[in-house]
Amino acid sequence: MKTVELIAPCHFGMEAVLKREIQDLGYEISEVENGKVTFVGDMEAICYANIFLRTAERILLKVGRVHAETFDELFEKTKALPWEDFIPRDGKFWVAKATSIRSKLFSPSDIQSIMKKAMVERLKTVYHQEWFAESGASYPVRVFFMKDEAVIGLDTSGDSLHKRGYRLLTSRAPITETLASALILMTPWNRERILVDPFCGSGTIPIEAAMIAANIAPGMNRSFLANEWDNLIPKKLWYGVADEAAELADTTISTDIQGYDIDGSIVKAARENAKRAGVEKLIHFQQRPVSELSHPKKYGFIITNPPYGERISEKEQLPQLYREIGEGFARLDCWSEYVITSYGDAEKYIGRKADKNRKIYNGMMKTYLYQFLGPEPPRAKKQGRQID
Repeated sequence: MKTVELIAPCHFGMEAVLKREIQDLGYEISEVENGKVTFVGDMEAICYANIFLRTAERILLKVGRVHAETFDELFEKTKALPWEDFIPRDGKFWVAKATSIRSKLFSPSDIQSIMKKAMVERLKTVYHQEWFAESGASYPVRVFFMKDEAVIGLDTSGDSLHKRGYRLLTSRAPITETLASALILMTPWNRERILVDPFCGSGTIPIEAAMIAANIAPGMNRSFLANEWDNLIPKKLWYGVADEAAELADTTISTDIQGYDIDGSIVKAARENAKRAGVEKLIHFQQRPVSELSHPKKYGFIITNPPYGERISEKEQLPQLYREIGEGFARLDCWSEYVITSYGDAEKYIGRKADKNRKIYNGMMKTYLYQFLGPEPPRAKKQGRQID
């Protein structure tokens, strides 16, 4: 089967997590850049990537890379790309999104218009027709300009991959499913360990953890634009990968995953979201303020997205809130805590300097993941020998 390059955008700062996910699927990485990872695969890789990757925002089928400093140059180089290899005679095609950073061509609408015209001219020549009904499957194009270099790809996903399909109800400041998964996968947590989110909101972090624990593929219950690309991806490939995802899922496991929130209506929404995700039996949700954070066992994990204080009225409450977070941490002997926030005084009021912190962009907002690392649990002993 012919190999192609696939581009997987992700949250800035999470490239290493996504790279590891792609390698775990068995694909070769060809490039890692800020906010995206490019890898080599066949058409079946489009199915695997969309269904199995937890931290990618979408999967793009790379059409080409061009250098363009004028619109004439962009037109000619776009026209030179082999669009007929991807878009059939009846395909619906348009430039859905254009971004430009430090490039001479900076107007997204003009870039989109010029590229669409170039694609039409190319396909006119190839298909020997003057007009396209565009009544078939959709083939949206995305282009990323950086220093006059444009990477051009077809969007195979459609809706962003963070839209798993389970989160109908959200809290006021939700974290995306892809970022929640990335935060979890950055830690040493596994399903044998305790995980608590004391600001669970609509339940995204506990739900993503439960899906990881139960080996539930994030995309197994949704559709993708490329499902309809019969000219490129036979339906049997989609069916085969979906069947494999269903066989791998196991919700009979035991876990200790908990989500707390001070708002009872939000806790109810989290339970409903967990039910739609098929993991309601793996998570214990409870209405509880962070001031009551406690757990009788050692060596657990806190992974949480507390309020940032985006509203002026909330900012006044942040010092006390983060003091309560710090007091809760102090009660959890030997735990590891991971806190993502844009609040600059987080460490000050938690009362402890993080062992590590990492800059992560949550959308356009710069945040930091503060990592307070606890010790590893002692290994179990059996008949005088250590075992993992």
